[in-house]
Amino acid sequence: MERIGIYGGTYNPPHIGHLRAAEHAVEALALDRLLLIPTGVSPHKEMAAGAGTADRLRMLELSAKGIEKAQVSDIEIRREGRSFTVDTLRAIRTEHPDSELYLLMGTDMFTSFMTWREPETIMKLATLAVFCRGEKGETGKIEAQKRSLESLGARVALVENPVTAISSTDLRRMLVFGCADPFLMPGVGDYIREHGLYGTGKDRKNLSMEELENEVVSLLNPNRVAHVLGCRDCAIELAKLYGENEVDAARAGLLHDITKAIDGPLQLTLCAEYGIVLDTFSRSFPKTLHALTGSLVAQRIFGENEHVVGAICHHTTGRANMTLLEKIIYIADYVERNRDFPGLEEMRAMAYTDLDRAVLMGLESAVAHVKRQGQGLAPATMEALEFLKAKA
Repeated sequence: MERIGIYGGTYNPPHIGHLRAAEHAVEALALDRLLLIPTGVSPHKEMAAGAGTADRLRMLELSAKGIEKAQVSDIEIRREGRSFTVDTLRAIRTEHPDSELYLLMGTDMFTSFMTWREPETIMKLATLAVFCRGEKGETGKIEAQKRSLESLGARVALVENPVTAISSTDLRRMLVFGCADPFLMPGVGDYIREHGLYGTGKDRKNLSMEELENEVVSLLNPNRVAHVLGCRDCAIELAKLYGENEVDAARAGLLHDITKAIDGPLQLTLCAEYGIVLDTFSRSFPKTLHALTGSLVAQRIFGENEHVVGAICHHTTGRANMTLLEKIIYIADYVERNRDFPGLEEMRAMAYTDLDRAVLMGLESAVAHVKRQGQGLAPATMEALEFLKAKA
């Protein structure tokens, strides 16, 4: 009996996580054939802009080259309306009545499986093959769902997935930053750039303030937008108060967290692609790297001047002898209108009367927080603290 794997998704764009997982499933499930099926119209979420249907299909075809037993199917693209899995399985079952079907899916899809259209029918048509990364807290949730679905008659196979995951959302960000190729199969990056997909052909230098805001918002996690806009507005107020360039302050405020949505491992990839040699502290605490990578994105992608770049670079740790703009962005990040923590009101008031004293308060707060958390302290923070104490 032929064993056919079915791996659907938006593939927007397809990345190495998708394809290495598929490759592993072929071996783990002893599949005779693996169908990679790009979604036509997703029933679960709105398709992110950046590539048309024909482009997604072609990128998947390029990605599938060299993967044994993999075939790309346009069955959902050809079918009108929303792409429901149950309809796809029925069509494949009709074409292959004697084959054993395996429906491949990630953990998020598996845990929400009973919300799909006709889940009981899907369970009859195919074995559910679930990719598991073994992350903390994931195993118990998957095992519980497996028991629950098996009690309803489902056949469930767990497939270990050792590949480090990257989401298509993060990949689209990395494409803008010019650092996505390590996560794409051969030929896909060139195709994306050749056709200007996902904004890769766009010139982001010399943007107006409105254009810059729109670009920044598109690259942030939604829950980060209010903070960034608050930091921008606070920076403008402080720049006006202390005689700094208000345009520079606004642009630095907008861009200070431009790579914040990228997690630690991807931050390290950005550093490697940009040729950054990291010190011991930065390698040990990659969560602080968004200031460094963000400053380089501001310089290379958005063409910002050295004052803006420096303010972004030092906004998390500070440094000795900070420039006026660096101080403004450092403290605006702390006291913008959406922040709320003990001692904030005093620090916020101080920012509008004595900037150095406010920055010193921010540095002292940062040191206390790091000590409470038992984390490492950036050398630049202590240098900044000692510098301002000596100056006071």
